Amino acid sequence: MPTAQEKLDLARRHLAKIQPDPEDLDDLSIYGLYCLEAAVEAAALQVEIKITKQHWEKANVARELHTQHGLPDIYDLLNDLNDSRKAVAYGDVKAPDFEDRDVAMEIERYVEAVEELVDSDDGQPLFS
Repeated sequence: MPTAQEKLDLARRHLAKIQPDPEDLDDLSIYGLYCLEAAVEAAALQVEIKITKQHWEKANVARELHTQHGLPDIYDLLNDLNDSRKAVAYGDVKAPDFEDRDVAMEIERYVEAVEELVDSDDGQPLFS
């Protein structure tokens, strides 16, 4: 089983793929979603919340991480990115209307918040 740090490293690798050009909807949709899901997994591992590979469960865990551990609320963003990924990959779902640069910044902020959580000694974020 991977560690919280390994999942965080994976999230950072996915984040690096969207940072050069957040207007590339294909990369933002796919790697943005993968980035957030890996970050949610990292945080869940850090605070010992069980998680599976199901997208909907990761979104629910993200909400739990927000309410119980103070991480940013990305529940809606995870679902929007999943819909966007489906729109890009399959073309059978309408892509959500969002500002790509804002989404990329929100993804980066979440990864940074998870990094603080993983780096903390007590599993609590270092911010309020």
